[in-house]
Formats: sequence, C-alpha cells, structure tokens
Amino acid sequence: MADEALFLLLHNEMVTGVYKSADQGEVENGRCITKLENMGFRVGQGLIERFTKDTARFKDELDIMKFICKDFWTTVFKKQIDNLRTNHQDCYSHESWGFTVFPTLLFFCLSCTSVRRILSEYHIEYLAFTCGLIRGGLSNLGIKSIVTAEVSAMPACKFQVMIQKM
Repeated sequence: MADEALFLLLHNEMVTGVYKSADQGEVENGRCITKLENMGFRVGQGLIERFTKDTARFKDELDIMKFICKDFWTTVFKKQIDNLRTNHQDCYSHESWGFTVFPTLLFFCLSCTSVRRILSEYHIEYLAFTCGLIRGGLSNLGIKSIVTAEVSAMPACKFQVMIQKM
C-alpha cells in the first residue's frame, strides 16, 4: 500500500513539476505532454527489460499484449487490465476500471464544481506518462506503436494501442 501511495505522489509531482517549469508556449504546443510521455517511454523500456530477462520469447504480437496486460500491468499498478480487445487489424484496446492514477485526479475533482471540465482538461496530463510506459515496453519487445488514452467515466480508462508495421 505504501508503494502505491508513493507512486501516486511521485506521479503527481512529476506532472506538476513539468508544467511549473514550462513556459506558456510549451504548454500550448503540447510539449509538456510529450515530456511526460517520453519519461514514461524510458521507464517502460527499463521495466520490460528487467521483467523479461528470465522469460521465454513470445510467439506473436498477441502474446506480447497479454504479457503487458497481465504481468507488466500487475507489477506496475497492482492489478491486471480488466479487458483486452483487438480488431485483428493491429489495434488493441486495454480497459482498466479503477485506474490507480485517478485517485490523485479525484482529489482535484472534489474541490471543483464541474467534474466533466476536470476530465476534459486534465486527464491527458495524468495519462501521458502511462501511455509512454506502454509504448516504451512494447518498443523494447520489438513493437512500434502509438498509444492513446481516453476517459469516458471516472475512474475507468481505455488505452488504444495501434501497432505500426515497419
């Protein structure tokens, strides 16, 4: 429990620090989101390297995605992805209900009159690191991807992973 709280505090400080150190132009151009995603990308690469050093090679792309949803996600967020779907055309959807980064967001929502406004304005900031984490992990396993996140209702989150063929 303590490590989860520490992760949430660190994550919150990371987002706050990136935005505080940025000038207005960087915020408007989305450079802060890019910085957070790049941080996640590097962490994801390192974690996957560490987690897969003693595992057998994966058969295919689907096995890699299952590993990300079960083992990787469990190690990082203490729970598995709740739902993994694919359209069998290089697009995967990971759904997580009760996503652990959101307690920080919920704290901000309590002091706000419009939860929808908070969702639309701030959820991208808090999900950029996680998108980078997934993309970095997949990259180290040989899969180039684009990862996006969407929030329809708190605290559920859907991560779309689009595989880029090389």
